Amino acid sequence: MLWQRPLTMLRLLALLALSETVRAALFVGVLPLAGPGLGLGAAVIGLMAGAHYLADALGRGPAGALVARLGLGPSLLAGALLGALTLLLARQGLGALGAVLVCALWGLGTAALWPAVMSASQALAHPARTARALTVTNLTAVPAVLTGALVAGPLMQHWPQAVWSGLLLLQGAAAALALSLWRAAVPLRPVPVPWREWRPVAALLPTAFVQTLAPGLLVTTLYPMLAALGLGLDDLLLPGALTGALIGASAALLGRVADRDHPRRALLPGLALLAAGFALAALTGAQFLWGLAALAGVGFGAFLTGWNGLVARTLPQGQRAAAWGAVMTAEALGAAAGPMLGGAAWQVWGVAGVFGLGTLAFGGALLYVAFGQQGAAMSHEP
Repeated sequence: MLWQRPLTMLRLLALLALSETVRAALFVGVLPLAGPGLGLGAAVIGLMAGAHYLADALGRGPAGALVARLGLGPSLLAGALLGALTLLLARQGLGALGAVLVCALWGLGTAALWPAVMSASQALAHPARTARALTVTNLTAVPAVLTGALVAGPLMQHWPQAVWSGLLLLQGAAAALALSLWRAAVPLRPVPVPWREWRPVAALLPTAFVQTLAPGLLVTTLYPMLAALGLGLDDLLLPGALTGALIGASAALLGRVADRDHPRRALLPGLALLAAGFALAALTGAQFLWGLAALAGVGFGAFLTGWNGLVARTLPQGQRAAAWGAVMTAEALGAAAGPMLGGAAWQVWGVAGVFGLGTLAFGGALLYVAFGQQGAAMSHEP
């Protein structure tokens, strides 16, 4: 078992999965189809989603500090209740301004979610398994987001009322889980730490930004690139399954290295493989699709476990939740910038431009981690 209090951590992971399922379902599958009937156009729906995720990103640092002071239950319950309120109001129909403001408020309430779950995962992890515990926590959200994004839309076309009711039930379950964590004994209480312990956290922020920016380049360009390469989603199913399997295998095997030796032994090869995969795609398109799938799987699994291990070693122990919030704000801003840069690169340079920009991002992160300011953070031991 990865955690010392598995039942507490399982409740947190379930809360995370439910929350991410609802968010993805609402913004990807429900509002685009229900919006016209609610008086919401595509531009307004885009603003709703953008305001929500931007508020979430900018609020994670302060929300992390709040989690450490108030505890898990109060911090997480506010976001869950705001989510339920947003669903109720959106279902009834709001004006454009009201809809955007409500989604932004929900984003602020949800800002505590990721810092709370990641800091609790680190606090509860067995010391020899911290990198692997944090990696599992990260990966919990992936099937949740995919489920929300891919399942809600088709169901919405046939049973819209059932979908709205189902999302409310899921959000209600998330609120119940948050309430059950009201008195969870997780050592997150902050203690004063000297400023020198925050300097290595600042060194993490550029890599945190870049590591989400690079995948974000594909968010708005995936379907146009598939069309340009003569591929359909069906062509990606088996290579995607290989990527998923290799992510799990790579994270499990190299997670041991990150925990027992040093995170750089997983992080540096992971960044190198991801840069190589993007470079291969830039030069050849989809000519070596299975090779790209293998590079992506092994590279991302190695990177993820190395990155989590590095962050865990670097964050000041007395301000863990606030520090997680700061790092995850940089990650969220990178995820927001990626689609904009990817769209621009696609319009100017096409497939080669998008993957070439990703190569530069991962390659720059590799050089920064290996030789730059990041070296101070990597040598930092709590």
